[in-house]
Amino acid sequence: MMGHSHAMTGAIAWLGLAPPLAALPLVNESSRFIETGIMATALSPAELIAGAIICAGAAMLPDLDHPSATIAQTFGPVTWALSKVVSWLSGGHRGATHSLLFAVAIGVGAHFLADAYPLGRDIMVVLLIGLALRAVGVGIPGNKMGSAMINIGMTAGLYAVFRSLDVGYAWLGLAVGVGCLIHVVGDCMTERGCPVLWPLGAKFVLPWKIGIKTGRTFEQKILAPILSVAIIGLLFWRLAPV
Repeated sequence: MMGHSHAMTGAIAWLGLAPPLAALPLVNESSRFIETGIMATALSPAELIAGAIICAGAAMLPDLDHPSATIAQTFGPVTWALSKVVSWLSGGHRGATHSLLFAVAIGVGAHFLADAYPLGRDIMVVLLIGLALRAVGVGIPGNKMGSAMINIGMTAGLYAVFRSLDVGYAWLGLAVGVGCLIHVVGDCMTERGCPVLWPLGAKFVLPWKIGIKTGRTFEQKILAPILSVAIIGLLFWRLAPV
């Protein structure tokens, strides 16, 4: 799948799953989580939207193993060099980063980062917001510098808004893990599949042989509009007054 498809499915996954995930027994039994508004009955509109954006950005993380992917180009030479290293360590594109193990590991890592290192948490939040905006095409077509400036400005603005609304990030690990997992699920719907159970090498394709061809007409002309409508519908469902 292309970057915008991964980002939109990440947002959809969060909007659909956040309240049920927030109601997990472990969450309900922890006063720290309750105080930061992670419970289904206390998840604020700002936290729901922040989670959707961050989950959309996290849905790009598995493609860090591909030096030509959107994520590798987002922050210039820094992310490109990091992508080259990750590609080598993971065995190339659609290797270790496209697995259940990676999704769980990075989700757990993000959770402990949010819990113990506020500065690291904020840096991750900012990067994921910027990545989500880049993935969905925010910017000026054909103008890299202008697009970068718009991305930076909107990222800073969204982060400032979330700060002003006292958004808590106890759910950060959930959002990052879900985003990575939905990326893997999406790529399992393409003809190449993913090594979901890495380090086992078997590639999974779900549903069986659906074979979506990345970047072709179906994804760009049919799937993308469907995903956009789904996001709007879920936002209305979650946020509209009863």
